[in-house]
Amino acid sequence: KIGSDPDHDGDREKMLRWDMARIAAIHEAIGKRGTPYTANGKIPYYFDANGRYDSKDRLRRLLDHCAAIGALEQIAIVEEPFPEEYRVDVSDLGVRIAADESAHCDHDVAERIALGYGAIALKPIAKTLSMTLRIAEVAAKAKVPMFCADLTVGPIQVDWNKSVAARLAPLPGMTIGVLETNGHQNYRRWAELQQFHPAAGAEWTKVKNGCFELSPAFYEQSAGILKDSRHYSEVVFPQ
Repeated sequence: KIGSDPDHDGDREKMLRWDMARIAAIHEAIGKRGTPYTANGKIPYYFDANGRYDSKDRLRRLLDHCAAIGALEQIAIVEEPFPEEYRVDVSDLGVRIAADESAHCDHDVAERIALGYGAIALKPIAKTLSMTLRIAEVAAKAKVPMFCADLTVGPIQVDWNKSVAARLAPLPGMTIGVLETNGHQNYRRWAELQQFHPAAGAEWTKVKNGCFELSPAFYEQSAGILKDSRHYSEVVFPQ
């Protein structure tokens, strides 16, 4: 995440300085590590601002800093840098800008693509599957890549997202698909929640070296998400 408010006073210059320092520290720590999952063999950076940057100029200053420290080429995407109402062409920023919160529907996506946005975050867990497919159709016709973003959901919803992500082409520069998931970092009882999954313990639910390995069974069983969860059935229909 970028766009921090370190002193809780809304000062965006402080935000920018904080982000610059944080990115520099992260790049110093892991920037030279290798990975087999990118075309350049380097760890990709995924920055999500959640609309905190108020201007293109301020974001450009952050990107200039990234270039100065050698991190720019490793930025895979910068997600939702600006407030939704800030409509400006982003095609000249030198990095792939992704729309997330501003992409409520297929019409929004068409507008963002026209403004130079180079990726679309899909959220079938939040924006409904039907709207997600309409959004994906618009992006696919424009040849704009997509990935699935999280909303800090539980294990079953992760596989709902994963079922869509597994059917998308990798982002440019990546050799595998991209799926954001952070529930395990935020839910205190994550291990217990995993047991409520209809396919609890299935290999595709386990993270291995930062990846989900999807076998034919994942596709054959639709990740298990179409089966009843005994736990949630009992919650909704108590005996």
